[in-house]
Amino acid sequence: MPHGLPQTGKISVAVIVGGHNYDVPGFQSLLGSFSDEIESYVQSLENFVADAGRIRDIYDAILFYNMPKEIPTGKERLWLEQLGETTQGIMLLHHALVAYKDWETWSELVGVGDRHIEYHHDQTMRITVTDPAHPITAGLTDWEMIDETYRMPEPDAQSHILLTTDHPQSMRSIAWTRSFRQARLFCFQSGHDNQTWADPNFRTILRRGILWSAGRG
Repeated sequence: MPHGLPQTGKISVAVIVGGHNYDVPGFQSLLGSFSDEIESYVQSLENFVADAGRIRDIYDAILFYNMPKEIPTGKERLWLEQLGETTQGIMLLHHALVAYKDWETWSELVGVGDRHIEYHHDQTMRITVTDPAHPITAGLTDWEMIDETYRMPEPDAQSHILLTTDHPQSMRSIAWTRSFRQARLFCFQSGHDNQTWADPNFRTILRRGILWSAGRG
């Protein structure tokens, strides 16, 4: 019998990882810092799609922090092609933006057609709050943080830009929202490692992005 998710009143988020190495304790600590509002369940896409607990459809949001290289096949592809058919929130964090580089479906999700990148580690970036009225960025002011930068084309006209940078080795847009079918979608280019995860403004954006995508912000 399925156990379901705990009835805590918190937002439940499936966090999908795989295809890219990351600091597991550091990332777990980052997610744990939101535990007063958000219950995070870290798992592979394969395990998520298998859905042994029969709870896949009742998560409030799905946060992708994975980076598979090949176009998906089988059940995983079938499920990914159904993203946005419900109001279940979607968030793409850092390297998830460049997952499935040659798959048109994922490019439509991100809002960027060509996602082949140039990247640079340990860059000090000046982050500009482009839309201070949005629930994700409200009350924040510009700041600096260290992160890995990506250079790739900008999001399309259907994307609402929240954060930008003028770093010469980065794309201009750092965070943007989109509507994808029925779902709220939040894309956040930041988030390579603990240098970034420890930044209080990054944490605020990530937490609010999860809340917003889940329809709570």
